[in-house]
Amino acid sequence: MNSKFNKIATDTSVLEKLNATLTFVDGLNIPSDIPHGDMPGDKIEIGDSHIAKARTIFPALVEQLKKAAASNSFGRAVVCVHGGSGVGKSEIASILSYMLTSAGIKSYTMSGDNYPHRIPLYNDAERLHTFREGGVRALAASKLSNPSVIAKLQELQKVDDDANEAHISEYDWFKTYLDGGRSALENYLGTPKEIDFEEVDSILSAFLNGADKLWLKRMGRDEASLWYDEVDMSDTKVLILEWTHGNSNYLSNVDIPILLNSTPEETLEHRRSRNRDGKLDSPFTMLILNIEQEKIKSQASKAKIIITKSGELIDFETFRKLMA
Repeated sequence: MNSKFNKIATDTSVLEKLNATLTFVDGLNIPSDIPHGDMPGDKIEIGDSHIAKARTIFPALVEQLKKAAASNSFGRAVVCVHGGSGVGKSEIASILSYMLTSAGIKSYTMSGDNYPHRIPLYNDAERLHTFREGGVRALAASKLSNPSVIAKLQELQKVDDDANEAHISEYDWFKTYLDGGRSALENYLGTPKEIDFEEVDSILSAFLNGADKLWLKRMGRDEASLWYDEVDMSDTKVLILEWTHGNSNYLSNVDIPILLNSTPEETLEHRRSRNRDGKLDSPFTMLILNIEQEKIKSQASKAKIIITKSGELIDFETFRKLMA
């Protein structure tokens, strides 16, 4: 779809603009209603901590943009802002984009959440089915499956408690089920089975190769919320991909990965504080978050910029020790 396009003119003026951005952005006011990513229905809530982190990231980002833009004939670069649940990807990506655009370097924020193969409702169901099928396959392969085991398992499934590690001590077959389900889920989450990485990468490639317009997908939460918009990119110099999987090994056209890091404990605390009724996430949701965290961790060595949840820039070695 984005393989044929008209190209913008070659441009090196962005380097001069980048040199002037830090002074301009230093005193820039960040309003709460800035433009954000292109996922339908997505909402962001800009807080002081998001602004502080974006201001910390920005000088390092500018230095990386100078390198990327200098090596691109059109003065363009692709940035990804990635990390686990609740780290502020949408907010910080939007602030960075606003800073760049305000300084005369037009930026566009693209949400990777538009590119799963299924709308969220169906994808959630596929994740659960993948886990449960992997679990019962493991039971059968280990010759642990029998009517009494299946009856008990179905009881746990009906109350969404069949990913709860506490049952390992109760049932001698449960660890086999849980391990089999987790393995199947690891082979689905954040892979081409779940996400159309090929389409995302083709968009990034077209942008870097000077496309003046791009067809970008829009995916809401129901069957009727699915379409494409043709977006004018003729003046855009920085494309910011905001996405959990923005630093995936399935993408090859990201110049500057920015990791917004949080430990599993910080992620859990954030999700607890965000739940007004005080309920904890289900064991299955926590399993998904843990798998995503492990995948983000395994790809972290590629990140050009890493910032902690407390707002400190760190290098990969410090990250590795922090997450050990």
